[in-house]
Amino acid sequence: MRAVCVIGLGLIGGSVLRAAARAGRQCWGATASAQDAEAAAADGFEVLSVDRALRRASSQDALVVLAVPLPALHEVLREVKQHAPQVLLTDVTSVKAPVDAEIRGRLPQVRFAGGHPMAGTAESGWAAGSAELFDGAAWAVTIENETELVAWREACQLALDCGAEVVPTSAAAHDDAVARVSHLPHVFAAVLAATGADGGPLAMSLAAGSFRDSTRVAGSPPELVRAMTEGNRAALLDALDDALGRIGAARGSLASTGSLKSTIDSGYSARESYAAMAAGKRTEQVVRIPDAGALLQLRELGDQGARVVALDEESATVVVPV
Repeated sequence: MRAVCVIGLGLIGGSVLRAAARAGRQCWGATASAQDAEAAAADGFEVLSVDRALRRASSQDALVVLAVPLPALHEVLREVKQHAPQVLLTDVTSVKAPVDAEIRGRLPQVRFAGGHPMAGTAESGWAAGSAELFDGAAWAVTIENETELVAWREACQLALDCGAEVVPTSAAAHDDAVARVSHLPHVFAAVLAATGADGGPLAMSLAAGSFRDSTRVAGSPPELVRAMTEGNRAALLDALDDALGRIGAARGSLASTGSLKSTIDSGYSARESYAAMAAGKRTEQVVRIPDAGALLQLRELGDQGARVVALDEESATVVVPV
């Protein structure tokens, strides 16, 4: 198994380090946070300075995982360029197109495939992580025209070893999708929390399950939420326009007819479709990895909701929703 070096030991990076160790991989980490470094070391993990961690990764041909917020990426890539410019590289950033563009622009020799595990909590830091965080979760691994098979395989295998199922996708398609199912919910959670608070102590006293569940992610560290939402500006604007159009239609209908039937019914139907896909039957398909066009075939399957659940030297096993 290839060794893993994780740069950034917060919730996601710390969970990757734990999960990689659980899978039996040799692994070590680095972080700019003294608190996270001390906590990880106290839990028995090897924590080095960023430069030492990267030099070791270069000498051992380890897979480097960038687990830092988008605003910190520029400085970390400077370190990668200096100490490990040809390393195998992936990341766990929630926005993919800007990361892909910056990495390929600054590190033309690096072997890179972007990643994004769709898992997390409203907490942050090493103490919030766990080896089980990614079990059963979707983990996007991007495929671009420049993506080398070895880079994609290594990023995919890490995700599988961490307990996730891999969604092959392009960076642009990923960003469009998560704008709607991740970043927009963060914006709406913030708006809902603020609107509820405007109701004063009585509203807060009466708030129950629907308010709690709908505003859960508003409790995430604001700087991290801003980094991912503002980093996906164009796609999020499209999603906001769609949502605002629906809210405008709901308001117009309520004001003119007193009815919210269309809005409520369409939302119910969409939620039922999501639940059915999550719990529905899946068929299995095998894609031969060495074949020309295999990565593009996997990307097309990912666009249909397929996930890679196993990988070997010759093939990827994919499950496709029926």
